[in-house]
Amino acid sequence: MIDRLRILSLVPHQGAMCLWDAVVDHDATRLRLRADNHRDHAHPLRSGGRLRALHLCEYGAQAMAVHGGLRAACGGAQPGMLVALRGVALHVAHIDGLPGALDGEAWVLAESPTSQQYAFEIRHRGTLLAEGRAAVVLGPTPVATAPATAAAETRAGEGRDPRGAAG
Repeated sequence: MIDRLRILSLVPHQGAMCLWDAVVDHDATRLRLRADNHRDHAHPLRSGGRLRALHLCEYGAQAMAVHGGLRAACGGAQPGMLVALRGVALHVAHIDGLPGALDGEAWVLAESPTSQQYAFEIRHRGTLLAEGRAAVVLGPTPVATAPATAAAETRAGEGRDPRGAAG
């Protein structure tokens, strides 16, 4: 098992924005992780006192970043930037009231020297909460644009549940 301190050394997400607590298992194409921070009232993605299922996409994206960091440590990957989410399905509206840990899994679907496509699933006690695919472009990433993009995406998702109704 890989602990949070090692995860922090692998990814750009630091402090509370690093969402995963442990890597349970991994190989060259897949990894499984665990997090227990979704009930934390100080969670950095909370808004209006709630943590929406939309934010499970960030958990999925960070699972891919952790996997990329593990592969890079072995000389098998380079930094990348998330450029698209596809096929995202959210099966709950909120996750802040779920007791116990979240379990995540991400795996490589396809890759080339300049890009990767991953799939991810986030579960709670075996129940699927969210799933999707993500495209990553590999190479140097413009660090200054990442926080602004994440903040805009968070603001865009506030006040809506996955069915589009006001939340």
